[in-house]
Amino acid sequence: MAQESRTRIPGYRRDDDGSTLRYPDYGSTRLRVPEKPLTILPHTLTEVTGPAYGHGKVRPLDNDLTRQHEGEPLGERIVVTGRVLDGDARPVRNTLVEVWQANAAGRYVHAGDRHPAPLDPNFTGAGRCLTDEEGRYRFVTIKPGAYPWRNHENAWRPAHVHFSLFGPAFATRLITQMYFPGDPLFSQDPIFQSVRDPEDRQRLVARFDLSLTEPEWALGYNFDIVLRGREATPMEDHR
Repeated sequence: MAQESRTRIPGYRRDDDGSTLRYPDYGSTRLRVPEKPLTILPHTLTEVTGPAYGHGKVRPLDNDLTRQHEGEPLGERIVVTGRVLDGDARPVRNTLVEVWQANAAGRYVHAGDRHPAPLDPNFTGAGRCLTDEEGRYRFVTIKPGAYPWRNHENAWRPAHVHFSLFGPAFATRLITQMYFPGDPLFSQDPIFQSVRDPEDRQRLVARFDLSLTEPEWALGYNFDIVLRGREATPMEDHR
């Protein structure tokens, strides 16, 4: 049953023995993928019922990454919104959506990020919100910059925003990345290219939407997240 569900994941190649998923050009997959067949553990009451991580701590400004500090962050202000849907296009309501990203210079607020680009004292790069009755989320943030990552010679990651979605428990967490249309770094990025099917890759790219743009304030992008089915958004934990 577990192996059958793995083969349905859009965009990812199953190894010949069916036990691991890897993409050789993305160096970390050589260390992260399992070397032995997975052991399926039955869900107990703990995994099925909770805890519902973070729901009680979502504050009014958590979804506006530009207003979490005293000053204005540097960079291009954007609105990112969309719907979280199941495989039948039904809204997934009241689910926790988290984002994290680099700043406009391509730098994360993280001790492990040694990229010699400036930190922004007014931008932490993390936010969260709950989906509404239509399954919709909304973030206001800064468009992230590209950054080097040493996977191969002169390797740069395209601008992207990480998304994390929680179901009824921490064990049901899903992670994906959202990219921006027309990025010239797509062709040389092995993480983006590890999604083999071009149609599946396109589901990771946000759509510019002028109707979401706030005049004289922020450009707007739409990014729907589909959890399963033929139109499912590729998820990182399925690599």
